[in-house]
Amino acid sequence: MNKNPRKRGGPPGRNKRGGSKFSMNRDPFFSNNKRRKKDEDEDIESEEEELDGGMLNGGGESGEDEEDEELTPEETAEEKRQRIAKAVVENLRAREKELEGEEDEEGDREFEKEGERDSSVAKKLMQQQLEESGRLRRAIASRVQKPESVDGFELLVKHRQSVTAVCLSDDDSKGFSASKDGTILHWDVDSGKAEKYQWPNDEILRSHGAKNPEGRATKHSRNVLALAVSTDGRYLASGGLDRHVHLWDTRTREHIQAFPGHKGPVSCLTFRQGSSELFSGSFDRSIKIWNVEDRAYMNTLFGHQSEVLTIDCLWQERVLAVGRDRSMQLFKVHDESRLIFRSSTSSLECCCFIDNSEFLSGSDDGNIELWSVQKKKPVYIVKNAHTSLTDVNNGELKDNGRNYNGHIASSWVSSVGVCRGSDLAASGAGNGSVRLWAVEGAGKGIRPLYDLPLTGFVNSLTFAKSGKFLLTGVGQEPRLGRWGHNSAARNGVAIQQLKLL
Repeated sequence: MNKNPRKRGGPPGRNKRGGSKFSMNRDPFFSNNKRRKKDEDEDIESEEEELDGGMLNGGGESGEDEEDEELTPEETAEEKRQRIAKAVVENLRAREKELEGEEDEEGDREFEKEGERDSSVAKKLMQQQLEESGRLRRAIASRVQKPESVDGFELLVKHRQSVTAVCLSDDDSKGFSASKDGTILHWDVDSGKAEKYQWPNDEILRSHGAKNPEGRATKHSRNVLALAVSTDGRYLASGGLDRHVHLWDTRTREHIQAFPGHKGPVSCLTFRQGSSELFSGSFDRSIKIWNVEDRAYMNTLFGHQSEVLTIDCLWQERVLAVGRDRSMQLFKVHDESRLIFRSSTSSLECCCFIDNSEFLSGSDDGNIELWSVQKKKPVYIVKNAHTSLTDVNNGELKDNGRNYNGHIASSWVSSVGVCRGSDLAASGAGNGSVRLWAVEGAGKGIRPLYDLPLTGFVNSLTFAKSGKFLLTGVGQEPRLGRWGHNSAARNGVAIQQLKLL
């Protein structure tokens, strides 16, 4: 037995002529000397195996297996992103190969084709990333041809009452619309063939999470004010006067969940693109975040001092919202912070993202504002964008010039929309036309393109991703009230085909 404790724990191959202190320079394991003895290497390996087996796994083979299973890590977020990215690349490669439509070849020719295919995939991914990040904007506005008088809006889907919301699936093939009478329709864009969503009875609603009506109400209101469809097209969300967010399965058109929590009517909804996060804005001045996959509530965002009217969201966890407190706020969910943009003279009615750094808004004085994330005031204002065509001298004016009989109220900018990732925008009001705009950036402003005649209050605007058509939700009354009425309007969803050069 070695009685020297310092010598007992020393590493093999220690230079005995040296001092008592251990030096790595003298250890043959750290040196570049390749002339090691075979028995020393075997001793080192056996000691490591004994140390690993005895201290970590209890010295048994079964312990090693159990420890390997316990130490096997789950898939991290980075690994998941890499896996999804590889799948996207493989799908693009397969799509490029299908477009070529040629049989596989052998040798150098096939190798050259694979190189060209990979180069094409890389260019598409780079362009997509630039468009989504807002650093590259598609030039569509300059390609839009002037519509002829005969090529006006066509009524695609009819509703009994005023349409309050319209949204499109990600592939632009299916559309969804809702009206004040609670009707939710799912229709085909090409044919206009519509199918109706059936509301369940109160007992089923309670089993799906709905709470009993509060106040004097005896049953859940069917008045729908907002719609939103997920990026994958699986879920449709609706909200209205019953203070609930309702979730529907688009494949079966069945009600699957009701989210309570808001203390006021749900006025606006939006999905974060590419995710299952749903944002809902309400008259209770709050914005709530839900996860539709888990059917769970996540968080609440506060900041507005009055009713939240419109919200919008892109790929990032940033929510743009306007309210009746004359402010537009950009909520950075991940950073738990917000930016406040003030409107000096009017109440903002609607908003939408152009990209991550610029956005549009419409106000009740008929103006359209272009905003930049770098400034708290509008960088460009289009005044009287929707001048009322009706004589207001005979109307009864109330509330600082607003007319609840529909005259001045018809010039309010009630909706704005942008073709995602492009410079093409549109705005709607109740003055009898939808206007197309070219967004030239914060430095140059907004340039008017064309006026598209349409009778009624334009309560919702949605562009196709390709920019080839524009959908509008039109009605005889405004979306959030009854302070205006146009009996000549037809309630429904109208489509305007856009011809591009």
